[in-house]
Amino acid sequence: MTEDLSRFRDAGGLVLARGTIDELAVQRLPTSPSNYEIWIAHRAGVSPELSREIEGRLLRGEVFTDEVNEELFDRYFAKTRLSAQMIEASAGIARELADVVSSLRGAGVQAERYAGELQSASQRMEVGVAPSDFSTIVARLAATTREMADYNRQLEGKMEVYSRQVETLQSTLQNVRVEALTDGLTGLANRKHFDEILRSRIADEQVNKAGLCLLLCDIDHFKRVNDTWGHQVGDQVIRYVAGVLRHNAGSDALAARYGGEEFAVLMPRTMLTTAETVAKNICRDVRAKKLSRKSTGQVLGSVTISIGVSSYRNAEGMGSFVGRADACLYHSKRTGRDRVTTDSEEESAFAA
Repeated sequence: MTEDLSRFRDAGGLVLARGTIDELAVQRLPTSPSNYEIWIAHRAGVSPELSREIEGRLLRGEVFTDEVNEELFDRYFAKTRLSAQMIEASAGIARELADVVSSLRGAGVQAERYAGELQSASQRMEVGVAPSDFSTIVARLAATTREMADYNRQLEGKMEVYSRQVETLQSTLQNVRVEALTDGLTGLANRKHFDEILRSRIADEQVNKAGLCLLLCDIDHFKRVNDTWGHQVGDQVIRYVAGVLRHNAGSDALAARYGGEEFAVLMPRTMLTTAETVAKNICRDVRAKKLSRKSTGQVLGSVTISIGVSSYRNAEGMGSFVGRADACLYHSKRTGRDRVTTDSEEESAFAA
C-alpha cells in the first residue's frame, strides 16, 4: 500500500475509509487492523491479485470469516511486514558496525601515535641524552602510555556495548523469523513454514528412505460452529484442536495450520501404520473433550475431526504426496467424518 499514498490523504481517502468500514460491517467482520488493511487495499485497487481473489470468493458466496481474512493477510501482507522488519534490523546492525569501525580506526591512529612516541624515545636514547632530558622523555612516555591505556579502556567498554547491541539485534531477527513462520492463533507452524519443511523432508526421504507420512486434518462442520456460536468460539475450537495435534504429533513431527480449519502433520522416519495410529489417537482425543464457552461455562458439545494419511512414494513430487493425503481426507469426509483414511484404504475403495 506504499505505492500511492496520496489517494488516502484527501477527501476521497475519507470516503474510501468510510466505505471500507461499511464493507466490514456488511461482511460482519470486526474492524481489526489486519481486516481493515485487507479490505481498504481491495477497495483502493492497490493489489489486483488480492482483489481478484476477494471478488471470486464473493461471487461464490463464500463467507469471509476471521480465518479467511487471516489467511489473506498472511499471504498478501506478511512478507511486506517481514521485509520491513528485516530492513529496520539490518539498518540497526549497519549503524552499530559503522560505529565499531570508526572506533577501531581511532584505535589505529592512537596506536600509531603511541608507536611513534616509543620510536622517537628509542632513537634519542640510542644516541645518548643529557640527564636533564632523560626525565622529560620518561614523563612524555608515561603520559602517552596513560593516554593509550585510557583509550583502550574506552574502546573495550564500547566494544562490550556494541556486542550486547548486536546480540539484541540478532535476537530480534530470530524473533522476526519465528513470527513469520508461526500461526498467530495456534502457535503451530504456518503454511509457509510447512511448505519449506515439506520440501526439505522429501529431499531427505529420497536419500534415506526411512519413511515419511503426512496427515491432513479438517475440523468437521466448522462453518456450523462459527454460524451457531460465533467466531470467538470458533477460534477456541481451532486452538483446542491445535493443542491435541501438538500433544500427539511427537517431537520429531511438524504440526502446522494448513488453512482456516485445516491442519497438517508431517512425520519423518515414520511408517504408514504408525502414522495411522497417531491419526486415530488425534480423532479420539478431539472427540473426547466437551467444549464449553469460557465466559459462561455453557457446554457446547463435542467437536470431531476427519483425517487423511499418505505415505511418501519413491521419486514422488510434493504435489502428488499432498494430493493423495487430501484425497484420503475427502474420503473421510464423504464416508461419515470423524474417521481416518489412509492412502492404501482410499485406493482399495477406488478399485472396488
